[in-house]
Amino acid sequence: MRTFVHLLLLVCAVAVAVGAFGPLIGTIGARDVRLEDLRAGFGSGRSMDQIGAQSVPFQTSLAVVVVGVAVAVLLAALFGSRLIGWLGVVVGLAALGVLAWRLDEPFDQQLRSDYRDLLTGSWGLYLVGGGLVIALLSLLVPRERPKRNGATL
Repeated sequence: MRTFVHLLLLVCAVAVAVGAFGPLIGTIGARDVRLEDLRAGFGSGRSMDQIGAQSVPFQTSLAVVVVGVAVAVLLAALFGSRLIGWLGVVVGLAALGVLAWRLDEPFDQQLRSDYRDLLTGSWGLYLVGGGLVIALLSLLVPRERPKRNGATL
C-alpha cells in the first residue's frame, strides 16, 4: 500500500477506538449495548434512556466489537494487509448497521421526530462512522506499481 494510505488507516484506527467509548445515539454508547440486544433486538417497553443507563459487562458489549475493528484497521496500517483492513471495515459497518436496524424497530417514531436532539452530542458515532468511511475510501486506493529497472516512459 502507499504511505499515505498507511497514515490514513492509522488515524482512522485511533478515531474508531476513541469513538467506541463515546455516545453513539442520544444517551446510548457502544458500551451500553449488549451483543444479545443486537442479535435479538431491544426489549419492548424500554426507553432509550434505560438502554443508555444499563451497565453491560465489557466483554459482552458492542464496544468490544468496535475496539476489535479499530485493532484490525491498526494492524492493516502497520503491516499493509488489505485483507485485514477490509475485514475490519466491513465488520464495523455491519455492526453500526445492525445497531441502527435494531434501534429503528422499537424507536422508529422517536428517531424520526427527534433525530436532531438524538444526534446532538453523538461524537462517538461521528468518530466511528467517519473513521470507517475514510478507512473504506483509503482501502480503495490502488497499490503502487513495482518499478522496472531500465524502463523509461
